Amino acid sequence: MTSSNDASGTAAGPYQAAGSLQGRTVLISGGSRGIGLAIALRAARDGANIVLMAKTGQPHARLEGTVYTAAEQIEAAGGQALPLVGDVRNDADVAGAVGAAVDRFGGVDVVINNASAIDLSSTDDVDMKRYDLMQDINVRGTFLLSKMALPALRASAAGHILTLSPPLNLDPKWAGLHLAYTMAKYGMSLTTLGLAEELKADGVAVNSLWPRTLIDTAAIRNMPGGDMIVKGARSPEIMADAAHAVLTGGNAVPAGGSRSGNFYTDEQVLAAAGVTDFSPYSLGAPEAQLVPDIFL
Repeated sequence: MTSSNDASGTAAGPYQAAGSLQGRTVLISGGSRGIGLAIALRAARDGANIVLMAKTGQPHARLEGTVYTAAEQIEAAGGQALPLVGDVRNDADVAGAVGAAVDRFGGVDVVINNASAIDLSSTDDVDMKRYDLMQDINVRGTFLLSKMALPALRASAAGHILTLSPPLNLDPKWAGLHLAYTMAKYGMSLTTLGLAEELKADGVAVNSLWPRTLIDTAAIRNMPGGDMIVKGARSPEIMADAAHAVLTGGNAVPAGGSRSGNFYTDEQVLAAAGVTDFSPYSLGAPEAQLVPDIFL
């Protein structure tokens, strides 16, 4: 099982896919590493076309990988890759990414809103530049990319927007712990809620996906004490497998429910797909010692 620092195209984990993303075009924000890259590699193994829009065009001192090294991994895994250096906060960059996807691959079938910024500071301590960054990337970026891609998604036979954001849990605990970040992540989730309703008649599914436990990512490792924290995390591949199951029509849709407007957890989706043992996704800690993710 690979971690976010060693992503590859090699199949791993207990998930057995019932469907395929072969030939579909997937546009991912912030997919040069971590969960976004893991999702891209899982789709690439099916033969999907992956359009990566990320800011990292040059190597970063603290972050492994660039949009170009990610593209190399995607193609090695069996997919076609279109790497684009762009900022999800920039209208022209986002419009350009959608246009490039349509020009290169003929359309867009799936949008993955993966780009996100995190700061768990309390209200007293949060820097307003960090507040603005989270609002701009998480909320505005998710809204903008989804908005710009709507014409292409409506033209697809399998249009789908999947946003990596939590269920709208209104327990005051989460707002009280880190209000600025909670507002930013819930803004992403409200986009799922609203677009699922707005696009009901258009045949475009809109869902959110969130991990049940912490996931090993550069964002976690770069936090104070991050190297210790990730020992209780799972690898990004659990989110990649869960995203694949959702996007291929998985069995996680509630009985009598809709294929759109759902707030899934990775465990829920994979359990519905037949996974009974999640330990292959962990980084070594027993299941009982894994750290639960926030908002659940």
